[in-house]
Amino acid sequence: MIDVAQLVRARGARASLCVLRDGRVLLDIGPPDALYWIFSASKPFVALLVHELAVRSAVDLDAPVARYWPEFAGGGKGAVTIRQVLRHRSGFATARGFAGDALTMTDWPRAVRAIERAPLRWAPGSVPAYQPIVFGHILGELVRRVTGTSVESLLASEFLGPLGLADTYLGLPSPLWPRHVPVRGYGLGGPVTARVVNRRAVRRAVIPAAGISTTARDLARFYQALLDGFAGPAVAEARRPSGDAVVDRTIGTRIRWAQGFQLGGIGRPMGTTSARETFGHNGSNCCIAWADPGRRLVFAYLTDRLVSGHSAAAHLGEVADAVLRACD
Repeated sequence: MIDVAQLVRARGARASLCVLRDGRVLLDIGPPDALYWIFSASKPFVALLVHELAVRSAVDLDAPVARYWPEFAGGGKGAVTIRQVLRHRSGFATARGFAGDALTMTDWPRAVRAIERAPLRWAPGSVPAYQPIVFGHILGELVRRVTGTSVESLLASEFLGPLGLADTYLGLPSPLWPRHVPVRGYGLGGPVTARVVNRRAVRRAVIPAAGISTTARDLARFYQALLDGFAGPAVAEARRPSGDAVVDRTIGTRIRWAQGFQLGGIGRPMGTTSARETFGHNGSNCCIAWADPGRRLVFAYLTDRLVSGHSAAAHLGEVADAVLRACD
């Protein structure tokens, strides 16, 4: 694992990497108490909450979102199903454009109203079009409507508390601000994004699609728990492929989508030798976490380096490949 550590350090980012195999720590690099904003690596948490509600028959994944949230039907979205949202095939990627969604993401009522008014761009189910921000607000509001409990409270009671994930937060508590890791942005758009997500108001806000703050150790523990059978039926459904690898209309690269997770087997950022059953999620090519059931391997790599475009995915894939080589 020496070359893995060298790859991480050579990049010059503040970073934490935790690798587990069969629950045993193989590698643990970086400050153990640093709380990173993990961008879209947050998405599986809220997706699994919805899958768990389906396991308990509280929701039907093939029912329209509007069955549980009638106002969602605005803009012609009445037929959009929960499963289509989970698969990023809901027919719309943003509510007010990416910049508009970013401006409202810290204000839950405004974000919800914008989603209710948002029009469709594609026929529901027809094409994969990643929802960077509204994915979490749609599923989070669905959770609230069905359970009467906020998504952050339900996440804490259903997942974080039972799993002992004491360093994972959907909305960073103010007393923990000194432990947060500021994002450093590079390239076109990177510095602007960094200025937004480094604000206290953003880090404190409930943004289920992107706003979890955690440590590499805690995130690795989460994926280890999934490998060990926690929420087994919900995880099995969330991992189920939604189709072949195709070019996503929003991201512009080939992705194998499951139903809340991204899947391996297509190269970066999970590695050129990643198995097809590998499941996890990338976070703006800044942070990533995944689990490989066949190898019994967990990988959680969190950094402060945000680079515009897809070039940083090559680095994530290079580190993943180094780990995979060392474990094969």
